[in-house]
Amino acid sequence: MKKITNGIHLLIVSALFTGFACITQTAAAQDNVNAQNVSQNAMKTYVIERNIPGAGQFSPEKLKQISITSCTVLKEMGPQIEWLHSYVVADKIFCIYKAENMDLIREHAKKGGFPVTAIYEVSTVISPATAKE
Repeated sequence: MKKITNGIHLLIVSALFTGFACITQTAAAQDNVNAQNVSQNAMKTYVIERNIPGAGQFSPEKLKQISITSCTVLKEMGPQIEWLHSYVVADKIFCIYKAENMDLIREHAKKGGFPVTAIYEVSTVISPATAKE
């Protein structure tokens, strides 16, 4: 009977320890998610206007090279700045970025050799869905 009681106690202690370990792992995972959310929330969206004569006529190869340069610089700078996409028009390129601040946008432009005509922080995004809300 004593062996059964000791076995039950061992089983209970083991279950409690395993449960505590799972709770600790879950809490640690939630802390990581919360840290990522805070980091993402700290990122603002920016529109960068770049005056580049003839940009709308650039070849696919030239646009690819520009993209490679930008991505290389971004990789070196780390996760606090992210390029979403760009719109190439006649004599301008409008780039959409997420970054913690405008200084990172300027640093990226300087390191990549990209002109910056203006930087605008996006305050709100609207779309046809806005009319339905």
